[in-house]
Amino acid sequence: MEHAASTNQRHTPATNFAYYESPIGLVELGATAAALTALYFVEALRHETVVTPLLQQAAEELDGYFAGTLRAFALPLHFQGTPFQQQVWQQLLTVPYGATTSYQAIADALGNPRAVRAVGAANGQNPLSIIAPCHRIIGSDGNLTGYGGGLWRKEWLLRHEGYLLV
Repeated sequence: MEHAASTNQRHTPATNFAYYESPIGLVELGATAAALTALYFVEALRHETVVTPLLQQAAEELDGYFAGTLRAFALPLHFQGTPFQQQVWQQLLTVPYGATTSYQAIADALGNPRAVRAVGAANGQNPLSIIAPCHRIIGSDGNLTGYGGGLWRKEWLLRHEGYLLV
């Protein structure tokens, strides 16, 4: 007897979405009841807005971040990705406000110094930008490198945090 496909599907918690108008553009926030799962810069609304207490907390913390009064987020986070991506994203969370590190330093911290390009690719797939601060990752030579939200936003965020760009 064949089983219906639905019996083999993994249950995925429902995601609600809200939007936040930041000084550098529209931000889409996604969350389950338990954790924030997405924070992306977008050009327009893509989902129906359902503001939950967790999404409200995210907006309030972003208010503090952009006002310069919040340096560390307290939101519960859930990253969905490969084990390697999750290791990279956890490393992003260790980079302090106003500081930067390099792709090479992250690869070294993961015990895989040859994984610089893989670290860069995982950084580019970060589902929780700003909170998992992928904007704080720069090239080993000190140059800004790619940023999914645009290099101008990366530069803005670094300057906002007091990082002095050369």
